[in-house]
Amino acid sequence: MEPQFDKETALIEAILYLENEPIEESSLVRISGLSKEVVERALELLQERYNRSDSGVELSRIGGGVLIAPKKEYWDLLRDRYGKKNESKLSKAALETLSIIAYSQPITRGEIEAIRGVSADTMIRLLLDRGLIKEVGKKDIPGKPIQYGTTKEFLKFFRLESIADLPKLDESERDRFELNG
Repeated sequence: MEPQFDKETALIEAILYLENEPIEESSLVRISGLSKEVVERALELLQERYNRSDSGVELSRIGGGVLIAPKKEYWDLLRDRYGKKNESKLSKAALETLSIIAYSQPITRGEIEAIRGVSADTMIRLLLDRGLIKEVGKKDIPGKPIQYGTTKEFLKFFRLESIADLPKLDESERDRFELNG
């Protein structure tokens, strides 16, 4: 660690420790009173420290923010005890519906049902209740159906920085997420 950044890095680490949600770098600047450049350097130093094998945590970039989180290899072991109650497993049907929304957003209930081939009401309600999806607007067609998209909670749940970090689909997989006709 660079001695001239010891106190600054410690301050940023303390802020990240106290925050239970991903926090944007601009908020770290505001809260700490440090310059943007110093905050960026402190985050780099923390990243280097946490990348070492003797660290059980890592800096996770989720939804445009930064969060201290257990390394994935340890989180998988600790999730049962420390995971939130609403972070319990999703059913296959819920995951299928969520993946359709994630890859096809914004998308209406009718479009989801056309892709899945079954009613999506229950799954949409479940995913809304869990905060993994939200209403993002109305489609400009007769009836003005509600369109759904994913939330920051979705990004947190799957530990993604943005929707662009979703695994890429091959051509046959992409075909499954498209409406025929």
